[in-house]
Amino acid sequence: INALVILPQESAALTKPVQQLHNKGVYVTVVDRGLTDVSAQDAYVAGDNTAFGAVPAEFIARQLGGKGEMVALRGIPTTIDNERMDAFKAVLAKSPGIKLLDAKHGNWNRDDAFKVMQDFLTRYKKIDAVWAADDDMAFGVLKAIDQAKRTDIKLVFGGAGAKGMVKILRDGSDPRIQANVSYSPKFIYDAIKLTAEARLKGQKLPAKTIVPSVLITKDNAKDFYFPDSPF
Repeated sequence: INALVILPQESAALTKPVQQLHNKGVYVTVVDRGLTDVSAQDAYVAGDNTAFGAVPAEFIARQLGGKGEMVALRGIPTTIDNERMDAFKAVLAKSPGIKLLDAKHGNWNRDDAFKVMQDFLTRYKKIDAVWAADDDMAFGVLKAIDQAKRTDIKLVFGGAGAKGMVKILRDGSDPRIQANVSYSPKFIYDAIKLTAEARLKGQKLPAKTIVPSVLITKDNAKDFYFPDSPF
């Protein structure tokens, strides 16, 4: 092959085999979840993972008035998960009145998040807010909360703008869903297209292409609602 566009399931496990291909002259574009060694790639295309973590932290801190207790659900252990969590904690540190009780990996999976949230609900009798760093996880969180009949949790913030979550936000059908943060589901398509166009012209992509992640609220939800999307 002459070029490879890859979205790694896990950063560490795939770095070495990708590096071996790169060493043979294969042009490598990495999408979304970065490798642990950037020398194994020629280009990187992703969303703004710093904003993906910072935007929810800013919103949650504002909605809680700088005081409260919360939990967080992380994704699969990857470089982007670390970027998001680091950014979230950095912003939250500016509101010392908010205590992050725990943060565990829900692996961007609804069922895993349901189990993690069940554990949180068992261990913590008062939780004001939840950051579930992906909408699939947020749905699992909501299911666990509803099943436990807990009414103390006033805010659940997901992420990535899944159509089901954006619809809830747009319609105002669940008061716990007050905002979201965008993250394009088209990265792999965009990266393939950009890589193919560049290579056909004998060119290279920029070393890093970052697509902005922005706050979605009820006011602008209509601009992020795509009912025909598979996501």
